[in-house]
Amino acid sequence: MVFNSKFFHSEPEDSPPNALLQYLQRQNPEYLSQIAQSASPEIKEIISHNVQGLIGLLPSEDFSVQITTERENLANLLASAMMTGYFLRQIEHRRDLETMLSD
Repeated sequence: MVFNSKFFHSEPEDSPPNALLQYLQRQNPEYLSQIAQSASPEIKEIISHNVQGLIGLLPSEDFSVQITTERENLANLLASAMMTGYFLRQIEHRRDLETMLSD
């Protein structure tokens, strides 16, 4: 999983300031990339299935798929994937703690 820091470097001029976006822009790209890469294969698989379920999945060998959306919808999809990732990471951490304590 790779973090593309350039994704966050512009906001539409007509939108109000987004505090979370501004916070992300101030972060070190290497740090954000490290966080993105720390996700386990299990979390990556769940997020992938979630996003594919939201946008639909057609086999690339049979279809030429092009998805068009507005910036706000894409931002909502990204936010959903991020929140899912954070939630899953907390559940994974809890599972690991429970396993460790039960041994």
